[in-house]
Amino acid sequence: MWDRDHAARASGAEIVESGPGHARVRMTVREDMVNGHGLAHGGHLFLLADTAFAYACNGYGPVTVARSCTIEFLAPARPGDVLEADATERMREGRNGIYDVAVRRPADGTLVAEFRGHSREMRA
Repeated sequence: MWDRDHAARASGAEIVESGPGHARVRMTVREDMVNGHGLAHGGHLFLLADTAFAYACNGYGPVTVARSCTIEFLAPARPGDVLEADATERMREGRNGIYDVAVRRPADGTLVAEFRGHSREMRA
């Protein structure tokens, strides 16, 4: 999956750990990721959280995609900030799952964003 994940790789994201129902992904905010206020663009924060979500829900093997996602931006991130997204499975039943992702700045523990993703396993 990683070899075909051009968006995550282009962002400089790296998978720290991944397995069934959980994943941790790290990314450093670059200058080309900031908005007009000099803060990390929400789209890049979403990409980081969504990547952790994707690896957590695909850890079981079958192709699984996002059915819906929401994100709450809680604190700003700036160029040079290293961010980690920790995805945790909350529920998985049949072809459906719910995952929470906390995006933090590990240097000071600041919670930057909270993401919730609903997954759907594809039929073979």
